[in-house]
Amino acid sequence: MSSAISGIRILPAEIEGGAIGPKPGSGSSFGDVLRGAVGETESLQQTAEQQVSEMMKGNGADVHQAMISVEKADLSFQLMMQVRNKMVQAYQDISRLQF
Repeated sequence: MSSAISGIRILPAEIEGGAIGPKPGSGSSFGDVLRGAVGETESLQQTAEQQVSEMMKGNGADVHQAMISVEKADLSFQLMMQVRNKMVQAYQDISRLQF
């Protein structure tokens, strides 16, 4: 018996850019990677806002797609917050070092 849950993927193929992060040897700096991640998070947020707006206007937008977009944007934002927290913690640890 096939379950509907078995078809769910953790990282859907619809995410722009495919895999997260640069390819080894691509020459991307940390700042470039961070700017790209923030840009992707912003793009997911705008997509979610647009789909929810279309759904609320009654333009035939799919409720399920809107909820999926909102969850993608939420997870992306939570990830960026954790990255920010780790960066702040690393900065604080470095600032406490004695030279």
